[in-house]
Amino acid sequence: MRATHKNRPGRKPTVAIVGAGSLASFLAVALNRAGYVITEIVVRNSQRSRRRARTPAAKVGAKVVTAQSAVLEATLLWFCVPDREIRNTASAITDRLREVEKPGRNRGLRFALHSSGALLSGELDSLRRAGVAVASAHPLMTFVPGTHPSLLGVPFALEGDSAATDAAKKMIRDLGVESFSLLATRKAAYHAWATMASPLLLAFLVTLEEAARAAGIPRADARRKSLPIILQTLANYSKLGPAHSFSGPLIRGDVETVAKHLSELKRNPGVREVYLALSRAALRKLPVKNKRELQRLLGTAVRDQSSAISRQVNRR
Repeated sequence: MRATHKNRPGRKPTVAIVGAGSLASFLAVALNRAGYVITEIVVRNSQRSRRRARTPAAKVGAKVVTAQSAVLEATLLWFCVPDREIRNTASAITDRLREVEKPGRNRGLRFALHSSGALLSGELDSLRRAGVAVASAHPLMTFVPGTHPSLLGVPFALEGDSAATDAAKKMIRDLGVESFSLLATRKAAYHAWATMASPLLLAFLVTLEEAARAAGIPRADARRKSLPIILQTLANYSKLGPAHSFSGPLIRGDVETVAKHLSELKRNPGVREVYLALSRAALRKLPVKNKRELQRLLGTAVRDQSSAISRQVNRR
């Protein structure tokens, strides 16, 4: 049954979610469990979008609407749509907001958030110009179909108008997690960090599977056999920090073994490229013995690889 009570002093703000993807559905349920009334889930005017929205809407007692039919009586709008759609969706909702506003009546909508990790709060400028405080609120977590990640320990990065970020902080605190503020000039660097933490980590894991195949281990077996050491490394990193979790030939300064690796991986140039990049990063930031000898070895290998790539390009 849909809750319809109005906002009163001391009550939590009501929320409308824009979008019906993995993050939108997750947030709608999480906020509802934290005591927030979800009034509407705003989606595209298509059967597919409406169908996707029905399940989360039923769970939280919200109404499924489009930008053209939304009532927009919630205190806060939270946009969970693809980055490329945020600005246009915000403009459509701003147009709708002007249609539903009545003279002499106080507006309910006060805040708007979007969840892009890469884009600034300025994507919601049409709402800002209409008098709504706006911000970006990005959870440092991956949301993909078929998974149900926990919010436990997940931080939200906030950037935007102080009134909107203050409202977001309270909501995020009610979800039982932390938030931190970002300068607008640091948003791209933040998103690079977030990208390295998940999508590019997966790129490394795929490369790891290729390295295992070079050792004659099938991809599915490699994934299963690699997980114990990967999970233990992450546990060590969490408990001990990077320096005290570091092991293997580099920390021992075993130049001969690293040279054997590089020689063997010449048959797998993509894996070799990643091995070289990570080994050089280890030399910069982790405790390594025989650093000069290893630097020479890796430097020579990088130059050889660059020459090989140049020759390949020239042949084309």
